[in-house]
Amino acid sequence: MTIEGPWGEPNGAEKPQEKQRGPVVLRRSRLSEPTTTDQRLLDSRGPSDWVHTDPWRVLRIQAEFVEGFGALAEVPRAVTVFGSARTPRDHPEYAVGVQLGAALAGIGCAVITGGGPGAMEAVNRGASEAGGLSIGLGIELPFEQGLNPWVDLGVNFRYFFVRKTMFIKYAQAFVCLPGGFGTMDELFESLTLVQTKKVTKFPVVLFGRSYWQGLYDWIRDSMHGTGKIGEKDLALLHLTDDVDDAIRIVQEAYEAWEATH
Repeated sequence: MTIEGPWGEPNGAEKPQEKQRGPVVLRRSRLSEPTTTDQRLLDSRGPSDWVHTDPWRVLRIQAEFVEGFGALAEVPRAVTVFGSARTPRDHPEYAVGVQLGAALAGIGCAVITGGGPGAMEAVNRGASEAGGLSIGLGIELPFEQGLNPWVDLGVNFRYFFVRKTMFIKYAQAFVCLPGGFGTMDELFESLTLVQTKKVTKFPVVLFGRSYWQGLYDWIRDSMHGTGKIGEKDLALLHLTDDVDDAIRIVQEAYEAWEATH
């Protein structure tokens, strides 16, 4: 629709020509469009570049949220476990992951991992073999093989930020096994959300003292030591080598959450 006429201002300025494309208003050099939205929808001929445009991506993002929420809405209380995709099956850290997954299943918790190999597979395996619910949230990457065979309920995502929302929304605790950049990203995002009270009463457990001690010391001495974080922020981190201790932390946090809901 093209509109012309007085702008209605005291100075007599005229309203420029415009075209409305749904909620979008086009003026001046943006007026020239050879086709309409309906025409592009109904005409299957021509280039398919439109499926890669940002407005179309919004629908894909929306669809991923809908699929994720739908798949996980009825999941029981759960713990998200992060860890390296590169942990070999014959490594002691893999065995610990299996034990941790089984122990979490033993207290009635579903486990949520990134669904990949290594430490993630170990936790999924432990939970599944123990009769618990083993969840994997995969991500489209050029170099990983998809969901591991121990995932009972799996969802694959295109977008990291949608996947991260699912890691957090359906969990009551986070446990970090030794891992690389991805694990660090997830660790510090979790800490930020807990620190800013976007999520509440979520313990963050660093499992494996020999691996995490150096990072913990730096956080304590450099971050806390120079006033970049407070005493309560430092207390958000729990460092342990013991599966039973990790389970105790998770269980106590859940009981505290229950007491306030």
